[in-house]
Amino acid sequence: MSRERRPPSAERVKAVETQTVGEAKERLAEAYLKRHHLQPVARNHRCRFGEIDLVMRDGTTLVFVEVRYRRSERFGTPAETVDRRKQQRLAAAASHYLQANPTVLPCRFDVVAVSGADRIEWIKDAFVVEQ
Repeated sequence: MSRERRPPSAERVKAVETQTVGEAKERLAEAYLKRHHLQPVARNHRCRFGEIDLVMRDGTTLVFVEVRYRRSERFGTPAETVDRRKQQRLAAAASHYLQANPTVLPCRFDVVAVSGADRIEWIKDAFVVEQ
């Protein structure tokens, strides 16, 4: 029996396109940070708490990087989308990463905001985690 394959739904196509764009912006951000002398450590660390886009090393500091992209700033900048809830999820994911990859290095959270025609804003120490 031959099963006819239906074309993917519009939602599925949009999700795949969004993921592809997101991956491209993460590669762009990584290249930007490498040009600024950060060294890649890990990409897309996923756990039940969320995902860390990039883990980089800036000298003697381990940096957890969140990459945010917005095609238009009509409804706000990419950096503004890293709200308190997102910060908490990133902190939990970073804690998970550190349990699996212990280090004595100090850590920080950076945001790389990509907007429009690949305009990049790098925000070092974008937020501090309350302990």
